[in-house]
Formats: sequence, structure tokens, C-alpha cells
Amino acid sequence: MSGWLHVWTYASPIGDLGVATDAGGCVRAVSFDGPSPGFWRGLGRLAPDLGAAEAQADPTVRSALDDYFSGARDALARISWVVDGDGFAQRVWRALAEIPAGSTISYGEMARRSGEPSAAQAAGVALNRNPIPLILPCHRVIGADGALVGFGGGVERKRWLLAHEGALLL
Repeated sequence: MSGWLHVWTYASPIGDLGVATDAGGCVRAVSFDGPSPGFWRGLGRLAPDLGAAEAQADPTVRSALDDYFSGARDALARISWVVDGDGFAQRVWRALAEIPAGSTISYGEMARRSGEPSAAQAAGVALNRNPIPLILPCHRVIGADGALVGFGGGVERKRWLLAHEGALLL
């Protein structure tokens, strides 16, 4: 199925994840609500040139997720991904990939790393549109005052993920 996204469910400690991978094993979408109807609708916007169908999990991605949730903090970095977006959003998403597990940065720092130091709010919008949360770890971006804000998966998941990575004490 080379022209298709392979959609599957990953049972994680923070709930079922919906995952869409392309024929090359690159993650194209992740949902914290499993493969919900909204997730399926969003796939058409993310990859209008590809169809989508339920499929078996990609073994490489599944293995990396297994390792991550078993404590290998850097395992997410092994996952190949593809995202489409405008120039600033792409820069934000690429900068996300560079934040090491166990670290956090502020929205202002994210804007600076993305080449627009005064665009913290725009960086937040780009983070909100991140099609592959967890893989591109937007949970590692926090408020300037250390507040756990702005996470589509919910603050409790953000807290869990940061604690899991050793960046936050519960």
C-alpha cells in the first residue's frame, strides 16, 4: 500500500495513541485520543495525496515506543517522521526534535530557536498544530514561569511524560 497511510493503535501508559505511518515507516500523525473520527478526518488534511486504512503497527515505530515507555528516554529520536507546514511551523517542529529528553524550554526560547525571538505566541500556535505530538516532543515546552500549559494531550499527560523523562518531579 505505497499510496496509503497505515493507521494503528498503540496502547500506552497514557492511553491509546492513534498512529499513522506511511509506506516508508515514517510517522505522519499521532493522536492522544486513539484513532478517533477526528484523527481520521485530520489525515485527509495532513496528507491529501494519500489514502488511509487500518493496518498492523509498523514494527520499528512500535519497538521505539515500547522502548520509550519502558524507560529508554531517547528512543523517540529513533523514529522517522514527515510533517508538512509553512516555514515558521517547520522551523518550530524541527527545533522540537532537538530538545533532549529530560529537558524543557519556554515558548520564548522555542521562538528564539526557530529564528523569531519575539514570536513566542506564534511558536505556541505552531506547537498546537504539531501533527505528531510525543514524536516531536511539544510536551517539553513549558511556560516561562515553569507552568505546564498548552498541551493538546492534556496537562496530566504532559506532567506524566515530563516525569517519565526525569524533567519533572510528581
